[in-house]
Amino acid sequence: MLARREIHLSRRHLGERLTFADGSSGVVYRETTVDSRPADPCVLVVVFRLRWIRGRGHTLFRWESLLNTPLFVGFPGFVSKLWLTNDDQDRYRGVYDWDGPERAKRYARSLWRVLALVSVPGSIDYQVLPGQRCDDVLAHSDRLGAPAERNSWWRPV
Repeated sequence: MLARREIHLSRRHLGERLTFADGSSGVVYRETTVDSRPADPCVLVVVFRLRWIRGRGHTLFRWESLLNTPLFVGFPGFVSKLWLTNDDQDRYRGVYDWDGPERAKRYARSLWRVLALVSVPGSIDYQVLPGQRCDDVLAHSDRLGAPAERNSWWRPV
């Protein structure tokens, strides 16, 4: 995919602050896309909190995370990812466009296994929004309905 120039670091959302229904927020520090149009679109939102990362370690993690790109762009169904900075609780989020909810869930379960090695126990979670596209969810989050208080970490507002 790299050799065929199918992977792109887009600047479309770079620097945007995304706020979530639980009051937390993060800034998009990277956007990765591939040349793909989803036939069965869905949005995947992943959250986790890294162990042992404090202060300047967050900056190092953001730089190092570029090396993780090959781990997910080759998964069947990957379309795009917005990488968000850590929020006030040091949680990181990834907001993805995916082709197919089942493919997104399969990826999230695979990612969970890797994240479990470096994340605070109990901090990993994901939400799949079938039939949605990231740009639409960000522009029209009101169409998702009222947020549930205890599970609103994933819902952009």
